[in-house]
Amino acid sequence: MTDFIGYEGLTQAALRGVIREALRKIEGNGGMLGDHHFYITFVTKAPGVKMADHLVERFPHEMTIVIQHQFWDLEISDSHFEVVLKFAGVPQHLYIPFSAVSRFVDPSVNFGLTFENGSGGDNDVLGPVGEPDMVDASNMVSETGDTVVNLDAFRKR
Repeated sequence: MTDFIGYEGLTQAALRGVIREALRKIEGNGGMLGDHHFYITFVTKAPGVKMADHLVERFPHEMTIVIQHQFWDLEISDSHFEVVLKFAGVPQHLYIPFSAVSRFVDPSVNFGLTFENGSGGDNDVLGPVGEPDMVDASNMVSETGDTVVNLDAFRKR
């Protein structure tokens, strides 16, 4: 049977809207609320992603960022978010379309969403999600072989 309404696309947009609205809540608050913190994984070469070339070289497939204590200039639009984070002590501006996000986790409330390819593909709503193993995230390797970045030691200014 043909789906002329496009329910899969509508579902994708709605679930990505959860990420957008969660980020808007911290943007409006001027920082994180309570113990909430976000692990956001995105496809670094997805259409519309803008970040320093050296970061794309270091993370050619995916990168996970942590929004918790230190981040600057968080701006949310309907289609993307922008944030400044420090990498090796150097501030870097990231422009990330919501369509590039492949995973969103807020371990403080055991909530997560994952998208098959980070660019509008099939998605699954995760069941209970535990704290990601971030003991030494600088040495972690994702399923695609990219190192995962742990930025949760920074503080919001």
